[in-house]
Amino acid sequence: MEHVVLSNGVKIPKLGFGVFQIPREKTAQAVMDAAQVGYRHFDTAQSYMNELELGIGLKESGVKREDLFVTSKIWISNYGYEKTKESVYTSLEKLHTDYLDLMLLHQPYGDWFGSYRALVDLYNEGVLRAIGVSNFYPDRITEAALFTDMVPHVNQVEVNPFNQQWVAQDNMKELGVQMEAWAPFAEGKNGLFTNPVLEQIGKKHNRSVGQVVLRWLTQRDIIVLAKSVRKERMEENLNSFDFNLDADDMAAIKSIDTNTSMFFDHRDPAMVRRFHDWIAERGI
Repeated sequence: MEHVVLSNGVKIPKLGFGVFQIPREKTAQAVMDAAQVGYRHFDTAQSYMNELELGIGLKESGVKREDLFVTSKIWISNYGYEKTKESVYTSLEKLHTDYLDLMLLHQPYGDWFGSYRALVDLYNEGVLRAIGVSNFYPDRITEAALFTDMVPHVNQVEVNPFNQQWVAQDNMKELGVQMEAWAPFAEGKNGLFTNPVLEQIGKKHNRSVGQVVLRWLTQRDIIVLAKSVRKERMEENLNSFDFNLDADDMAAIKSIDTNTSMFFDHRDPAMVRRFHDWIAERGI
């Protein structure tokens, strides 16, 4: 496993196991399986509704807490200084831990400034080992870096071969923010797993398309989150560090960039309204 070191010296595995969209009744077992095959970095969120099950899975895995890197995210309904602080302790209780390795603000809406101040205070108190944000576009992450008391350690954003985020990554590097990728496989959209460029590179290295995508990200020093409930796929994803893509491979992948989200634009007014509606729908 390769690691990156955040700006505060905290070391984080480059490949993490995400539990987004894993049903609650399957989460604990999936987490135990992931830990068994070698994952030590796990990512959840308040809005995924499976923090408790992740905590159970990690506890039952038998892996020592100090050997794990656990991330969660604050949902919008818990934004604001006091609510964020309270929600962090609720997440800790569900996850069966007295600290988190990384806590992120999940979306760039509402009173995220107040929430971020709470994360800074909890970081200074030792409750959080690192803090950051998620889905902050270049303008917003720059604002967060320059207009708060602490530069975010991490910004988790969509990165995949069709939305490669080169400009965003350069901006984060300049600010001292580590990029982390969600949806590395674009949830299979745009025919990712049968893309001829990716398939050809896979054949060249005797690797799957999924392994090619993960290696492309980790070679860019991007932390990446991959999800699966199948143990064999977990193992396949984890075994993506023992080969290297060459310059021609990287250039070929760069040629398929559409510079467009495979999901939605957080700056679209219709999406802002949709996120507002989700607060009530998710009931948290």
